[in-house]
Amino acid sequence: MPASRFLRAAAVIALAVAGLSMPAAAFASASAPSATASARSSSDVDADVDDFSYASWDARFVLGVDAEGRATMRVTETLAAQFPDFNQNRGIVRGLPTSYEGSSLHLDVLSVTDQGGAAVPYDTDQEDGVLYISVGDDSYVHGLTTYVIEYEMRDVILAADPSTRSGPQGVDEFYWDLLPLESTQPIDRFSAEIVLDDALAAGLNGNARCYAGYAGSTTECDLARDGSVFHVQGAELAAGEGVTVAIGFESGTVAQPSARMDNPVTDTVPALAALGAVAASLAGWIAVSVFKGSRRKATGIIVAQYDVPDSLPPLVAAAVIPRPKDVMPAEIVHLAVRGTLRIEESTPRPRLRRLPGARIPDQLDVTALDALFLGTDADGVVELPEASESFAARMNLVTAAGVDAAGARGLTSKARSRIAVVLQSIGIAIAVIGVGLSIFGAISGRESAIPGLVASVFGLFLVGFSCFYSFAKHVVLTPAGAATYEYLQGVREFIRVAEADRLRMLQSYTGAERRQDGSANVIVVYERLLPYAMLFGMEKEWGEVLEFVYAQERRGAGWIGDPSRPFVYSQLSAFRSSSGAATSYTAASSSSSSGGSFGGGFSGGGGGGGFSGGR
Repeated sequence: MPASRFLRAAAVIALAVAGLSMPAAAFASASAPSATASARSSSDVDADVDDFSYASWDARFVLGVDAEGRATMRVTETLAAQFPDFNQNRGIVRGLPTSYEGSSLHLDVLSVTDQGGAAVPYDTDQEDGVLYISVGDDSYVHGLTTYVIEYEMRDVILAADPSTRSGPQGVDEFYWDLLPLESTQPIDRFSAEIVLDDALAAGLNGNARCYAGYAGSTTECDLARDGSVFHVQGAELAAGEGVTVAIGFESGTVAQPSARMDNPVTDTVPALAALGAVAASLAGWIAVSVFKGSRRKATGIIVAQYDVPDSLPPLVAAAVIPRPKDVMPAEIVHLAVRGTLRIEESTPRPRLRRLPGARIPDQLDVTALDALFLGTDADGVVELPEASESFAARMNLVTAAGVDAAGARGLTSKARSRIAVVLQSIGIAIAVIGVGLSIFGAISGRESAIPGLVASVFGLFLVGFSCFYSFAKHVVLTPAGAATYEYLQGVREFIRVAEADRLRMLQSYTGAERRQDGSANVIVVYERLLPYAMLFGMEKEWGEVLEFVYAQERRGAGWIGDPSRPFVYSQLSAFRSSSGAATSYTAASSSSSSGGSFGGGFSGGGGGGGFSGGR
């Protein structure tokens, strides 16, 4: 996309994001293709309007320096178009660039006349950094027709970058395409005259070149000099061939517009501000994480635990543990080892059988049982569905009930991180400042401000998005919740260190750790920790421990599969996989398918040029 159009579009986007306002007319030319451009690009209407030639193309460029020391140029183009004798053309279209090397050319069309000086009607329309002059009206023109177009430009002489030039360092240069290289019309005869005022003539450094041919051609042409006037006399030119001149001046001969000067405030600072704003927002996210982590500490002492109280079923424990695993599968195993249901092997999916008469210690367990066996009788059987939105939705409600219960029991609360709020506010302020500076640079015509504008708008978007997290209240642990979390960490520690070798050496049926009710049944002790091992993602290790215990006691797991068979970890793994898939639900989504005055330049390498075609 040409830089000038990108500049306007990017400024509009930035204004919208920053919540600013601007007259719509300021960027109206970027909003939709012009009627002229549509006519030029149409393949159905007047597809042959470019099928004509120029008998001659004569151009006169008068260059000077204004009171501010900046270059000015007045151009007179005399174009003799040879149209066919039948009704094909209503005139010509001449396109002129509106910017050059990051600065507006302040293009002003002064007049369009015929060879006798009579005014010729014309319309102008700007698109993609080009001002299109549609010369003529609705009347057809035939044969040789001459148009004289006069216009002015500013800042056409560029301060060359010494690092990209061979020869003397530090020069100003008029490097200009005298013809449009996008023209489809041949020119029988071309001539150009470049006239310099006294100030410019005094600044000439003696270097000048002319290049002719298609874009990129390094073929040199004759550039004659007569004092302060340069002449180009071109031979016949084919369609698309151009002529480019490069005339060198001493450095500082002309002043450059501010848009071409380095301005860190509008070009660099916005990008740095965007980085700073994003960094502040990221720090806000970190502050939230640190805040939530700090609320998990009670005494800071973790003591291994081999029992979990009845008031802390997996549904509640999951609301206290950060990022718990397999919440509903753990709850189902919890209900199974408590004797309220049995997990049975079935093809293709495991099934659950409700076992009446068992004591249910927590109301949440009742809620989970009712949701699992909804629509069945007291001795009902339910098969875990492979995919069921209704079943998964019920399980999600059960999980949410556990989160609510943790809050109701004083284990969790919602709070906002003050540090995160401060950091996020700083990020917003930095981002807004960056966007404001980049918009100022953009509407000032600085194309060098475009990267900073894009970066600042993107940074503001990211900062705005992160507000939803940094400013929000988050679920954190209360002091009672922190104590419960440390207790569960003790359970996790016990699960981690209780390996089969340790059991074989230190455990026996009579010497097992005693639970709160005084029982010392190893199987009961370790079965009841299995659901919590699943929450911690340690069911494989604990399954191996249980398998060892079952083997020692020469019995199977009555709560899963065939009670007569020894416990096999693969059964639990298969159940976990099935139940995890059945109790997880995600809503479905849809998708659709550098200088030439010393030599080394080329045709088409300068400013100017533009477009030429028929209408």
